[in-house]
Amino acid sequence: MRIARTPAEQPPWFGASSLPPGAPTPRRAGGQPAGEADSASFARLWTGFMSARVLLALVLVGMNLLLDTSVRVVPGWLVALSLAYLALTVLVRLLARPSGPGRSFDAQWLQTVGIDVAFFITLQVQQSPAINYTPLLALPVLMAAIMGTRALALGTAALVTLVLLGNAAWSAGATSWENTAGIVQVGLTGAGLLVLSLLTNQLSTRLAREEAMVRRSRGETQMQSLVNNLVIEALPDGVLVVDAGYTVRAANPAAHVMLGADQEVTPDRFSLLDNPAWVQLAHVVRLTFADGPIDEVEVALHHEDRHGSHLRARTQRTPSTGDGGGLCVVFLQDLREMEARLRTEKLAAMGRMSAAVAHEIRNPLAAISQANALLEEDLESPTQRRLTAMVRQNAQRLGHIVEDVLDVVRVQGPSEPDTVQALALDEEVQSFCREWRDQGGAGQRLEVDPQAPDIQVRFAREHLRRILVNLLDNAARYASGRAGAIQVSTHAVRHGPVMLMVWSDGPPIEASVRRHLFEPFFSSEARSSGLGLFICRELCERHGAVIGHERTPRAQDGRAVDGNEFFVSFRRAHGAHSILPPEETTRP
Repeated sequence: MRIARTPAEQPPWFGASSLPPGAPTPRRAGGQPAGEADSASFARLWTGFMSARVLLALVLVGMNLLLDTSVRVVPGWLVALSLAYLALTVLVRLLARPSGPGRSFDAQWLQTVGIDVAFFITLQVQQSPAINYTPLLALPVLMAAIMGTRALALGTAALVTLVLLGNAAWSAGATSWENTAGIVQVGLTGAGLLVLSLLTNQLSTRLAREEAMVRRSRGETQMQSLVNNLVIEALPDGVLVVDAGYTVRAANPAAHVMLGADQEVTPDRFSLLDNPAWVQLAHVVRLTFADGPIDEVEVALHHEDRHGSHLRARTQRTPSTGDGGGLCVVFLQDLREMEARLRTEKLAAMGRMSAAVAHEIRNPLAAISQANALLEEDLESPTQRRLTAMVRQNAQRLGHIVEDVLDVVRVQGPSEPDTVQALALDEEVQSFCREWRDQGGAGQRLEVDPQAPDIQVRFAREHLRRILVNLLDNAARYASGRAGAIQVSTHAVRHGPVMLMVWSDGPPIEASVRRHLFEPFFSSEARSSGLGLFICRELCERHGAVIGHERTPRAQDGRAVDGNEFFVSFRRAHGAHSILPPEETTRP
């Protein structure tokens, strides 16, 4: 759907365990699969710790250099050790890559936590009474607790505690074993580090588990959004999402077709007030916001440069959001498509029965025609010859009806892709009209006005010929004998369909007849099978075109004359977009 492309979040239709085997891994909003997202999250955390180590190394080097120049002499080996630690942290930050979370012990521990523990303990045991480096040991303990397993975290904290206790015991033994305050202090520090590593590891584990659940829920939500989009995009009914200002926030392809808007040129958001033909829809939206949802209402869209359409609309209103206004969701159904589906269901059984009857009639009818022809050869009486002529004419009429019925069956059968072509509409229409004029002697009654140059449509050539000839035959039956009584024209709607119109100055069609024009076996004439227009409609629907009728005026002998116009709306061939300037796309 050309919908704002992001459906509203709803409870998932299915869990991750319901995905079929081999289904693609759900992705995060950024586009990575869940496993890659875990690695990316761990890499960011690892980069943060490595940057903190570099910053801490810079602080220690600067502090030692400052103390050496201003307060006291710092041993050269300590400055060199600090510089070496800075170099190692920079190298690890630039060259090393994280090997992944949840590892008990590997080389990554040695080049990060191990180096930090060794360096900070070396600083602590250097016997500098002015500075206590013990708080720095919290960094490697936290690193092991957050990025490693619980065993690695507790093991690192225990190692630090044992080393500190050993150093305190050694220092106390060298002076006086009665002074145990240093040992107690180290013991408390070690206990604190053990508790810190345990709690930090539990907290990081829980956060990682919550993050995994959120990521899984996000994947399920995104999968549901993809399904929603696919369903709405393929929905045959139109869906519009409109706000209180009549701005269409979202519209699926079916809605664009019903509104007569081209998706390639219409912006993602447009207003129902932009086109006068959409005024009734805007009125429906206003009533929805004022009085509540509308169960069903029929809407007529009257376009300036194409034939109107009749839609059935129903609306729903979403709850109001925090910014004040809700949204109106309009569901549209094309009444012509609904009627076509109903006709298809009703005619399915009738088509099978008619085909069987037609086949059964054809053989005895052929025998009757042949016997009548043999009989006519031996008759000499004019009266008897008139009787055989009546038999011949009625047999021929029955034969035409049988062929029409069988044609209906052929039309409703499976399509043949090889017959569908990209046809230059103007050229084909002019060619067919010349043939029809030559065969029927229409003379000056027929005028052809092609107005769709270089526009191609998707249609079978023979089917186009049959539709045009049928419409011309109907027009000639009721048109007057004046020049221009029959007018054939084409018209390319800008960024829309291509139209073929056959107009005649015949009398108005009665309303009772007009309602059933395209129904099978319905005719206002006793000698007609009533299948011509029905076959035209079936051929149009087979190729995605639309046929219709309206009473409209045309210029004839310098004055406007009302007449009957049958129009066919074709789909353009792939890539056959309108290249006409605006002044040439107006309907003649």
